[in-house]
Amino acid sequence: MAAEEMRRASAAAATAEAPAQAGSRWARVWQSALRWIPTSTDRTIAAEKRLLSIVKTGYVQEHVNIGSAPPGSKVRWFRSASDEPRFINTVTFDAKENAPTLVMVHGYGASQGFFFRNFDALASRFRVIAIDQLGWGGSSRPDFTCKSTEETEAWFIDSFEEWRKAKNLSNFILLGHSFGGYVAAKYALKHPEHIQHLILVGPAGFTSETEHSSEWLTKFRATWKGMLVNHLWESNFTPQRVIRGLGPWGPGLVQRYTSARFGTRSTGDILTDQESTLLTDYIYHTLAAKASGELCLKYIFSFGAFARKPLLQCASDWKVPTTFIYGQEDWMNYQGAQQARKDMKVPCEIIRVPQGGHFVFIDNPSGFHSAVFYGCRNLLPPNGEEGFTFPDGLISA
Repeated sequence: MAAEEMRRASAAAATAEAPAQAGSRWARVWQSALRWIPTSTDRTIAAEKRLLSIVKTGYVQEHVNIGSAPPGSKVRWFRSASDEPRFINTVTFDAKENAPTLVMVHGYGASQGFFFRNFDALASRFRVIAIDQLGWGGSSRPDFTCKSTEETEAWFIDSFEEWRKAKNLSNFILLGHSFGGYVAAKYALKHPEHIQHLILVGPAGFTSETEHSSEWLTKFRATWKGMLVNHLWESNFTPQRVIRGLGPWGPGLVQRYTSARFGTRSTGDILTDQESTLLTDYIYHTLAAKASGELCLKYIFSFGAFARKPLLQCASDWKVPTTFIYGQEDWMNYQGAQQARKDMKVPCEIIRVPQGGHFVFIDNPSGFHSAVFYGCRNLLPPNGEEGFTFPDGLISA
């Protein structure tokens, strides 16, 4: 009898335990679901630190406070519900005394860590400072509710100016890549007094669709696929939303992109296994974080990456000597820079780097460094004959 009672008690306990175990499993599932997008600002900075461990030059990472809005503005970066101060993630590398300052600005979908292959070489001649633009990388990501091209440009230009004031910088060289080139050029047009030299690397935004019409694009837009893509573009559907939507499968997609773009399909020096692993992790965290600066896309460009306010129309207002650098395989058209140069009243050079695509500074670092040193030859301390003669292997356009 006692044995039977013990059996029944054991069975009852097992029956009671089953829901408890099921509940525990569901708890773990919910915890995983809550980590569907496993990233944060801290994780982004940690991934940045791991990537920059490859760099031999010492550096200081800081969050530079830029306040909650530009002075005199009625909006807070720019229409966010919060008036808390914002910060720009900044990395400053050790440099020789009296070295000229080079500020580096990343492109769309990137962050300052993309320049990891360049910091050592550039820091040997410059005081290098690299930033994450507001709403990107490890910087603050305020709600992005700009409603026009003008507001969107101001978001980036004014936040950069507040950062410059906080760092007490003047007379520096400004380098911008892709969309960062567009921002750098617009900033130099508004605040030329602070810039010694402008370096635009595969810059976006020089031409509009009217100035660079494409028969293929016109035909594509007329198809149902083209109309769908155009609708997604105008709805501000960004590539980052795909990464977030994939949740725990997002890192795998990023890894496939990194392996292809900087590996099997690279036009130059492919990444090492270590570089690929660290860059993949870094890219994932910068893309999967809260949507903010990425939402600028439809206000700055129309479908096809044509500028709504093209830089070509401002060429006659240029006040800063400029060097354009393009990878020879860059999908950005260097002919837009050639066209702009005709109207510029300041020195302007266009350099094409072989074995390089849109990320020429990753594809062919040494060629990219030679182009930068040559473009800044009048601002750098003497280094023998290097820098004063056009580098072998590069192409003057």
